[in-house]
Amino acid sequence: MKEYITKEIRNIAILGHQGSGKTSLTEALLYIGKAIEKKGEVERKNTVSDFLIEEQNKLTSLSLSVCPVEWKDYKLNFIDVPGSDEFVGDLTQALGVVKGAVIMIDASKGVEVGTERVWLEIRKRHIPTVLYLNKMDKENVKFEKVLEDIREKLGKKAVPFCWPIGKNENFEGFVNVIEMKARIFDGVDSHDAPIWDEKRPKIDELHNMILESVAESSEELLELYLAGEEIPEAKVKEALRVGIMNGELTPVIVGSATKTIGIRTLLNMLIDYLPAPDELRPLVGIDVKTDQEVTRLTHDDEPFSAYCFKSLVDPFLGQVNYLKITSGILKLGQEVVISERNETKKITNIFAPRGKSQIECTVFHAGDIAAVAKIEGIHTGDTLADPKSPIVYPPVTLPTPVIYIAVHPKNKNDEDKISSALNRLNIEDPTFVIQRNKETSQLLLGGMGMTHLGYVIERMKTMFKVDIEIDDQKIVYRETIKKTVQAEGKHKKQSGGAGQFGHVWIKFEPSDKVFEFAEDVFGGAVPKNYFPAVEKGLIEILENGPLAGFPVINIKATLYDGSYHQVDSNEISFKLAAALAFKEAVKTAMPTILEPIVKVEVTIKDQFVGDVMGDMNKRRGRVLGMNQTEGFQIVVAEVPEAEIVKYAIDLKAMTQGSGSFTREFLRYEEVPHHLIDKIVEAHKK
Repeated sequence: MKEYITKEIRNIAILGHQGSGKTSLTEALLYIGKAIEKKGEVERKNTVSDFLIEEQNKLTSLSLSVCPVEWKDYKLNFIDVPGSDEFVGDLTQALGVVKGAVIMIDASKGVEVGTERVWLEIRKRHIPTVLYLNKMDKENVKFEKVLEDIREKLGKKAVPFCWPIGKNENFEGFVNVIEMKARIFDGVDSHDAPIWDEKRPKIDELHNMILESVAESSEELLELYLAGEEIPEAKVKEALRVGIMNGELTPVIVGSATKTIGIRTLLNMLIDYLPAPDELRPLVGIDVKTDQEVTRLTHDDEPFSAYCFKSLVDPFLGQVNYLKITSGILKLGQEVVISERNETKKITNIFAPRGKSQIECTVFHAGDIAAVAKIEGIHTGDTLADPKSPIVYPPVTLPTPVIYIAVHPKNKNDEDKISSALNRLNIEDPTFVIQRNKETSQLLLGGMGMTHLGYVIERMKTMFKVDIEIDDQKIVYRETIKKTVQAEGKHKKQSGGAGQFGHVWIKFEPSDKVFEFAEDVFGGAVPKNYFPAVEKGLIEILENGPLAGFPVINIKATLYDGSYHQVDSNEISFKLAAALAFKEAVKTAMPTILEPIVKVEVTIKDQFVGDVMGDMNKRRGRVLGMNQTEGFQIVVAEVPEAEIVKYAIDLKAMTQGSGSFTREFLRYEEVPHHLIDKIVEAHKK
């Protein structure tokens, strides 16, 4: 592969609903660009971008992959992004490094949930986009109906740059409305053809509409248009490019990825209409030396910097890191610094990734995407920079887990391997969380859904040969008291030699703090040097509550009286006396169980608001309010954690896959009385 300078590069994410044909499109692009001799098929498990065993087993993308295509002296770095909303980490990272996107739409299904989701994400980031209507060769596809669906759900700015043609409603090709050229598929390949007469009026009307909008972009073009003169094609494309980059236009083109229809037209349009890496917004980072904000332009003559947007653990290469060169040039043998940790590394292995293949390259210019291997210590979200000019780019904000499961190895001999394997996989995917809960003795995995966690577990099996079994997460409850009581604790032991004697009176009362200890002793009834022992005795006894053995919180203990023996009293005696006082107190202090309450923000379409709010009430949730966002409602509620253990699964079912939510721990609250016995019984089992 030859060297490409910044102006000759396009970084483009391929997005869409699961099953819309993203991987098939990537194959078609690679084939037309002569990067591969024969197209792979998802069903045959031989595509370039779905190279992981787990992806081939599931017949779907589970991790982003980079596939550069060379076309007309340009290099287009395509990032094939998984369609499932559970792999939001890869989507977020990919959108952080591209300047353009192709959104795939299955023409036989129209705008699906995943289409709307990625559309909102690219709108937030103002990323210029081309909509590719795939599977136009399927039966009963009504193009104008799909176009209406697009305009209704994705906005009126969607304009067809291609119009399908075919005999008897069979899709045979399309007319490029900008260039007014027809492309017909002959069963093997596409070729130029005349525009069919019956299609001419509609296509002329659309062409004139586009020319009219182009003419309005400048006085010079408007004069040509009003005078009836032809606007040069270069001027038309230039004006359309400005409109697309400003978000005023979204081109719609048609084709079939499996039959490679519309692929050349797509490649040409991506070069003509989508921005190079140095266009649109410059990057802002923090200068490590001055701690001040600094703007870096995507130019070769700027100091080198790069952002790591993906890491992979390869069984042969070790760790592979995908880098977006944000400024400067990266060469083989160059020294760089990991800015966040001031660690200097030497680039000893550098290449252009194409799926799992490595394309030899020794120099990468500003704006390009490169991969480095065999360099330990680089993580997703890290900034690499010139040691003389270190900079840190803010890492992408990743969502927090919405579902947790407990895991343990099937084979006890794998106990040590499991943590090591999970930590290595966490380098690949920082969106899953590993937690060891000491109270429940469970190892918890948190993720974006069961598909996401299933992928992590499958990776452990195929890569590290660790078989995992899963259990439900145990909820971590707490205990407390509801009534103020006073209790005596006396520890007395005499069995020859030195005895033990400790005697306390303690008042226990509810508190808004986790634990408070106070003393109100008069006249030296209990010497001051025993106060810490009393407090320590209480802290230890509070670790196991009286009802089910959960830790006791929200309690204040005030030592106010007692007695001691000049010879037999010691610290252990007063520790034991304090514990006895608590055991006595809980008999009348109305002990109860507290449960964790979480705040959830549920993002849903208007049509599902009633169902979600009704369901939240059934889960003992309290709806605090609602916020409107673009096309969606955000329901804010507080709900017991026990009621949303599998909410990620239930919400998808309730909202036809369109709902999402975030969760955050708030506090502990008393469990309703009728549930206490059930919780105690379950915990004791």
